[in-house]
Amino acid sequence: MKDVLRVIVIAAHPDEPEIYAGGTTALLTGRGHQVKYLSLTNGDAGHYEMSGEALAKRRAAEAMEAAKHLGVAEYEILGNHDGALLPTLELREAVIQRIRSWKADIVIAFHPEGGTHTDNRYAGRVVADASAFVAKVPNIVPDTPCLDDSPLFLLMPDYSMRASYKADIVIDIGQVLEKKLLACHSHDTQFYEFAPFEQGMTKPVPPDWEGKRQFILEGWSTFFRVSKEMLPALERDYGIEEAGNVTFAESFEYADYNAGGLAEQRSELLSRLRG
Repeated sequence: MKDVLRVIVIAAHPDEPEIYAGGTTALLTGRGHQVKYLSLTNGDAGHYEMSGEALAKRRAAEAMEAAKHLGVAEYEILGNHDGALLPTLELREAVIQRIRSWKADIVIAFHPEGGTHTDNRYAGRVVADASAFVAKVPNIVPDTPCLDDSPLFLLMPDYSMRASYKADIVIDIGQVLEKKLLACHSHDTQFYEFAPFEQGMTKPVPPDWEGKRQFILEGWSTFFRVSKEMLPALERDYGIEEAGNVTFAESFEYADYNAGGLAEQRSELLSRLRG
């Protein structure tokens, strides 16, 4: 891997890169690596009162604020409508172009076979489809030079498929927990408005930061805290004693469309994240 890694996190909606990979992002950018977030939809349906262009603009502003807390170098939001994403050839070529133009060493995306939200599933599928063409295939998307080598593809854990999800890499995010929390906090529409409505939460959103911090940790604990499927990888890579002290973590699965050398790449990535 290069001295400075270039990472792109591709999700379906603004706020998902932060909640699935915000801690890992903060660790990477804190060590001088470059991270881009790409949302394949503009999130214009993710609310119970607002919609359309007004909501899309508000969510874009929230995303840009979140990026500041994590050190994200670029946050791009495509104009596709929320709830209407499809794995089309046009979208695949757009994803190939973004991965190439970012010169990505690592691509983090959703699982192509998982998720109850069709946008998330199709976002994962289009990245899987794009993966075959980003390197060494110059006649596909010829206006953007292809990469010399295929990136490492990691999958974010959609928790609706937890029974089959493999935590191949687990990252201790304890030291950057506050940055991830503040990034989530930036998305008022999602964490304090739409999600409480959608999930039928009766507990009011606290007015102060400490209360909101706890509100996020309790309401979205699966995106922050160590769970049992993470333990084997944590103990392997951090040691049993150190792993026992890890409370907050993010995990990723190797995409089955990766090239070889995964164990070596895992070891090197972990060394970059741990300093």
